Amino acid sequence: MEQSGTSALLQGAVQDIASDVVSALRGGDHVRMSGTAAMNDVEGGMAFAAVRVVGADLLLPHVLFPTPPAPEALETFRRTVEAFPPRPDAAPTVMWSHWAMRRTLVRFDPPPTGDHDTEPGADWLDEAPWQTLTHQLAVLAPLALPGEDCAVARAARRRPVDVARGFVRAVRRRDWQQAAGAGRWLTLLDGVPDTLGLETGLDFVELMGGSDPRVALQVQAARVMRVAGALV
Repeated sequence: MEQSGTSALLQGAVQDIASDVVSALRGGDHVRMSGTAAMNDVEGGMAFAAVRVVGADLLLPHVLFPTPPAPEALETFRRTVEAFPPRPDAAPTVMWSHWAMRRTLVRFDPPPTGDHDTEPGADWLDEAPWQTLTHQLAVLAPLALPGEDCAVARAARRRPVDVARGFVRAVRRRDWQQAAGAGRWLTLLDGVPDTLGLETGLDFVELMGGSDPRVALQVQAARVMRVAGALV
């Protein structure tokens, strides 16, 4: 029962932080923060665990609308990165999620030496069936950023049709988190079939999965990036 209660508390903390990020994304150029208000209501250890789940997207509004994050948010983010290094035998998605957080931290607080972590490998994505590819990319949606390059992004760019197939499959399976994450990637990819109807598809995903702020986060991120791309 205690474990179940802890899991419920963590899930609630993640949803609260994700809701804060969505609100900040909708604030556009007037973004004040992301995740800060929600973290104030969460006890220390639980806050770090929740930030680890949200990952690099905690500071996404400050990436898409270049603004400095609140000092307390950045400090919690930094402490989470330092407290949860991946094990050497960690799954590739865990390694990449941590790498994404470190890259985001460097963006807002560059180390004095200017050193950067070496990217983990991503060869497994080239070999993965399209279903697995879409699942993995959805987990790694925080890496889907305009103008950013990494091995995962390059793998996605090589397989836009497969990601589109995975998006449709996720919608049919009512897996709204996976559909939203795949849709965020598709927003950035060239070669996506026009017949996919991505914008309408994302509207549907938001409608059906909108009670989950983690779904709303990915859909709103896709919209912001889509508008930014249209203005370039």
